[in-house]
Amino acid sequence: MQDEKSTDDTVPAEDFRSGFVALVGRPSVGKSTLLNACYGGKIAITSPVAQTTRRRMRAVVNTPTSQLVIVDTPGLHKPKDALGKELNKVALGELADVDVVALLVDATKPVGRGDEWVAKHVDAARAPFKVLVVTKADLARPEQVKSQLDAARSLARFDDALVVSAKEGFNVDSFVGLVSAHLPGGPKWFPDDMDVDMTDEDLVAEFVREKVLLNMRQEVPHSVGVICEDISWPRRGHASVAATIIVEREGQKGMVIGKGGQMIKRIGSEARHDVERLLGAQCFLDLQVRVQPQWRRDKNEIRRLGYEAEE
Repeated sequence: MQDEKSTDDTVPAEDFRSGFVALVGRPSVGKSTLLNACYGGKIAITSPVAQTTRRRMRAVVNTPTSQLVIVDTPGLHKPKDALGKELNKVALGELADVDVVALLVDATKPVGRGDEWVAKHVDAARAPFKVLVVTKADLARPEQVKSQLDAARSLARFDDALVVSAKEGFNVDSFVGLVSAHLPGGPKWFPDDMDVDMTDEDLVAEFVREKVLLNMRQEVPHSVGVICEDISWPRRGHASVAATIIVEREGQKGMVIGKGGQMIKRIGSEARHDVERLLGAQCFLDLQVRVQPQWRRDKNEIRRLGYEAEE
């Protein structure tokens, strides 16, 4: 009688684990940074600006004994417009269909009403395993981390807790190991060559938006959307990419372009490095800026930009 086929070359099929892990928390607690650290490379954009993450992203992390599908969700917050409502819908929707929920809390900021509101939804989720993750340990004093951990433990019923610094790599492997051990047994959900569930066009748009956020900071961040219009290959090894930056006012358009076009040149130059790494080729990146008044209140425009929650 033949042995049961293994999911991995060295692991019997009955010992392999796979499943979905949702990262949830308030805006800017470090969800995307932790996702990138678990993945081992940059796929999710990061910035100090709240609502940096607008799209749900699933990244596949393979270990010898497991496959984690880590879901990075938009930060949960009190919505001020239709876009904010859609971002919350995306994040809360992920709690219904995952095997592990990780609630992230920033070690550098006191636990507040926003954390309590998110934790209430985590507590109500049906996920079999819930873990508290205190992030940014590298930026906090040890006594501050301990105080934050103690305060956050009371927010909901957690099965375990962990302190991490995704930026420094502290306890990232421990996080992967902990959640892997609590995934259900079963084969891989995705093939080994799949790393993320977003298209190249989606990722290009996100890379461009990240550079706008990092360079503009407080001037226009929440009013910016980006859509990748086209990726073509005019010759082998060379890509031509066209993307449009969308703002709500003419004054914002002028700021994005900058004096003599200097700002949009800087944004394009910085984004091109990420796009070339993504596509594995040299790239010509053409950026345009378009004014779409109050686009964040327009459900059709939100849908066109890919920010709407799945039904």
